[in-house]
Amino acid sequence: MKFHHRHHEGKMTKAIENQTAKLPSVIFLSAAFASMAASITLHCLKQRKTALFVGQWAAPLMIMGIYNKIVKTQGNE
Repeated sequence: MKFHHRHHEGKMTKAIENQTAKLPSVIFLSAAFASMAASITLHCLKQRKTALFVGQWAAPLMIMGIYNKIVKTQGNE
C-alpha cells in the first residue's frame, strides 16, 4: 500500500529560504574560514575561552552554506 503524502513547508520557512537563496554560498564558506582564522588569532593572544567560542562558529556556518546550496539546487517548493 502506497501513501502519497506531500510535505508542504510553512510560510515562514518559504520566506527564509527565498531570502537565503539570494546569498552566494561563498559567503558562508568565507565566514567559516574567517571564524577559524579569528579563533587561531585569539588563541595566539592567550584568549583561550573566546578562541574556543569563535572557533565553534565554523561548523554551523558550513551547515548553513550546505543548506543554502541545497535550497538553490533543489528549489524550495
